[in-house]
Amino acid sequence: MKKRSLWVTMLAMVFALGLAIPQAMAADMTAEDIVSEAKKNVCEISVSEAKKCLDEGGYIFLDCREPKEFKMGHVPGAMNIPRGLMEFKVTKKIPDKNANIVVYCKVGGRGCLSACTLCRMGYKNVKNMAGGWQAWVKAGYPVE
Repeated sequence: MKKRSLWVTMLAMVFALGLAIPQAMAADMTAEDIVSEAKKNVCEISVSEAKKCLDEGGYIFLDCREPKEFKMGHVPGAMNIPRGLMEFKVTKKIPDKNANIVVYCKVGGRGCLSACTLCRMGYKNVKNMAGGWQAWVKAGYPVE
């Protein structure tokens, strides 16, 4: 009974302070739900826009797929930092928080989540390539 009373008191304090319960606590979320939430906070560009960025230069292409996927083919000049290691490795590989970065994965989900993470870490010019690697290859763009 004491635990329930404490829980009710805590909820009352949350609402009294005008705080909301985070969405993630309100309901279980699927991977698709999480990616959808991230897309609301990330600049997404088309594959043709990404190709223009590559052609213009001045952009870092960041492949967040696993190393085995990267070795099978990637955007020319791209660097590989798997999504699961992003927070731990990116500041050493890309110390400039103002760098122009185009992130991509296989189809867009991991890229979107990685782009969101980079933004949360203070990177200012991050874009996710919609459709990812599959869209790049389908468009017939160059690969390494």
